[in-house]
Amino acid sequence: MSTSSPADGGPHEEGGDGRDLTSWADRRSEAARVHDEALAARRRAESAQAQVLIDAFLVRVRDEGPAPSPLRVRSYDGRRTYRTPLSGWTLRRDGTVGIDTEGRFYVLTAPAGLGALLRGVDPVPTDPPLVIGAGGRDGDSIDLADALERALREG
Repeated sequence: MSTSSPADGGPHEEGGDGRDLTSWADRRSEAARVHDEALAARRRAESAQAQVLIDAFLVRVRDEGPAPSPLRVRSYDGRRTYRTPLSGWTLRRDGTVGIDTEGRFYVLTAPAGLGALLRGVDPVPTDPPLVIGAGGRDGDSIDLADALERALREG
């Protein structure tokens, strides 16, 4: 928003938080902040939509199967797998993404290491996406709805 500054008689802009944005750098920082906020809001909305799909999957799987199985974490290089305290369903054929019986979404990868081999891995849930692997290599992404349907069919 452009207005005149009473102090110097020249134009200035105010940011969304009322800050005076007189320099180009201030205006760019404000634009980046607004962009980041919009991106975060879009991600929250997509995660909420994804969680609705996951919750519907849990209802179906409890009625129709398949039963949950232990979820394992795969090393980044793909050579090893490590136990976890989780049970659920994998959503990618390579086992690198899954959901637990509570509907929490996990990326099931970790660095290789002796500690993981001896103690296992306790993955941290993340916000679920509508597209798994979006932005990755060609053929690496799959719609969450399709992944959930495949998990129902293939167990």
